[in-house]
Amino acid sequence: MAIRTVFDKLTMALLLAVLSIPVVAQDNPFLVTPTTPFQTPPFDQFQNAHYLPAVQEGIRQHQAEIDAIVKNPQAATFDNTIVALDMAGQLLDKVTSVFYSLLGTVTSPEMQDLAKQISPLLSAHRDNIWLSEKLFARVKAVYDQRITLEPTEDQLYLLESYYRRFVRRGALLDDKQKARMRDINREHSLLGLKFDDNLLTETNNSYIVIDNEADLAGLPEGVIAMGEETANDMSLPGKWVFTTQRPSGNPFMQYADARNKRQAIYEAYIKRGNRDNDFDNKAILQKLMTLREERCRMLGYPTPAAFYMKYRMAKSPEVVDSFLWRLWKPALERAGTELTEMQAIIDSEQGGFKLAPWDWRYYAEKLRKAKYDLNDAELRPYFKLENVQMGVFVLAEKLFGLKFVERTDIPVYHPEVKVYEVTESDGLLLGILYTDYFPRNSKQGGAWSGGYRDAFVQNGKRVIPLSTLVCNFTKPTPGTPSLLSIGEVKTLFHEFGHCLNTLLSTSAYRGGFAPQDVVELPSQIMENWALEPELLKIYALHYQTGDVIPATLVDKLKNSYLFNQGFAWVEYLAACFLDMAWHGLKDANNMNVTDFEGKTMAAIGLIPEISPRYHSTYFTHIHGGYQAGYYSYSWAGVLDADAFEAFKETSLFSKKTAASFRKNILEKLGTEDAMTLYKRFRGREPKVEPFLERNGML
Repeated sequence: MAIRTVFDKLTMALLLAVLSIPVVAQDNPFLVTPTTPFQTPPFDQFQNAHYLPAVQEGIRQHQAEIDAIVKNPQAATFDNTIVALDMAGQLLDKVTSVFYSLLGTVTSPEMQDLAKQISPLLSAHRDNIWLSEKLFARVKAVYDQRITLEPTEDQLYLLESYYRRFVRRGALLDDKQKARMRDINREHSLLGLKFDDNLLTETNNSYIVIDNEADLAGLPEGVIAMGEETANDMSLPGKWVFTTQRPSGNPFMQYADARNKRQAIYEAYIKRGNRDNDFDNKAILQKLMTLREERCRMLGYPTPAAFYMKYRMAKSPEVVDSFLWRLWKPALERAGTELTEMQAIIDSEQGGFKLAPWDWRYYAEKLRKAKYDLNDAELRPYFKLENVQMGVFVLAEKLFGLKFVERTDIPVYHPEVKVYEVTESDGLLLGILYTDYFPRNSKQGGAWSGGYRDAFVQNGKRVIPLSTLVCNFTKPTPGTPSLLSIGEVKTLFHEFGHCLNTLLSTSAYRGGFAPQDVVELPSQIMENWALEPELLKIYALHYQTGDVIPATLVDKLKNSYLFNQGFAWVEYLAACFLDMAWHGLKDANNMNVTDFEGKTMAAIGLIPEISPRYHSTYFTHIHGGYQAGYYSYSWAGVLDADAFEAFKETSLFSKKTAASFRKNILEKLGTEDAMTLYKRFRGREPKVEPFLERNGML
């Protein structure tokens, strides 16, 4: 132990010595002002060799800015301490926002190796800031004067947020505890990278190969073509490959008559990270949790869940558990009814087996066809990706007066990426939007919205945000464009809502911190408009004929809204319970991950025909930003259902209601208390009834 301590001190001394040497800009595009439009990242100039030197220089500059705050001989004030702290580190943020975004979208072994070098540097640097006694003393001095300072609402919120961050990062710990906190943070950051790297490798290696055309029976032509193209990409001519990426695996399980093949792809999906190979995530997850538990105990919380809930809207794990159980019973009952109906189909066909998890989507599709004369293949031709994107743009224009113009002169990191300039109706520039829609081996699965820069005010001028919209949608095939499922349509509307939150922000500061369980409100409310007839007439156009989706088909779609919602809610809520169970542990040491997950699912009564949406070994939300927060989607569902009622009470495209939602929510989240903002928009706290009614739970 003593040897390790000496080694760590020598390593830190060497690190500080290296970082104290200014990096010469030379040809590093990060270290010069870009000549691109709006100073967007010059992706065409970036090379892997640029990242580490740029991070080192960013750390050096950031530390110099922090040192200047600490050494300021004047008494601590909001401007010379809090604002100065908030404005510091812009170069470092510029470099890391690009690096970690590309690590998730166009990664490579070289970038993954770089991440292993960069993450410990960032962890140590962050600790140098949050554990600095002198810096915290200045922040605390301003915090202690907050009443007499008479700050504005956003200033008070920023001040309180920074003070809490220092305390929750360990500023009040003693020297020994701070040293241990540094070790925990460094190890935790590396383990998180390893978890993600393993999952990407496992996903890329998890697929089925079909060489017998008879095994394609039941699959729509578009799904078959996608499998053929994937096989060709893998140099397997004459065969068909289906992967565990959702756009490939889900349609296969939905339509393929070959039950053994459905089982094969299902098992390939759920076993990712749990094969006891070099990419197994069980031990990594267990270590992540034990580190997190130790960190939270040091900060005075009995469990990680208690720590993370402290400043969320829910406030406590008990409130979340109560909320989840209120939804669980009706969801499970509905799923049981769906199971009975599907088993009846199996029995009527003399299948001779009980429905299994790999059968659910297949027989649900049959049941939907029987009950509503509706199937996914009938809908997809009306949801061409480009048209759906047009639909969200039109919605943003109708509600908020926004305009979207494609820019081909702004560099991108991949040929599939497109860029749009976003303006007010009068032409005032609001921000830049990047879209990246299709899966590839270098890209993490799922869908998310991020960015390369948030909005803030500098020298009296708003710095425009650079927002990203990243998805993994059904890819186009030769002769057929990307045709989206209803689920993918809603995903695009959802992630676009996050983008609006970024693009419309009027925050004067860079350090806005919205509670985790409210950040899904801007995204989820947008889904409510996706299937509204007035909007469908604009964007739901048949990709071959240009015909608007027939009213009869829309009626079928609306009538089937609650169809299979038991399954959807049960798989989602099961994952919420799993997330809360992991973060409710006091000691994950020697925990058998598989056994723990099994016991957790048994405790809530999960039926064997449904798996949780995410198993532990590929549940990235657990360690990647949603710690004890996966429930947020349903919590925000209460908010978005109640907020959408405000539109229904006037009109769905009411500019007055939209203006209030924009002013109080989209522009302000992270600058004031979330409930205060919501009540300012709605005139009261949210009611849960619209959410329960919408989801058939009343």
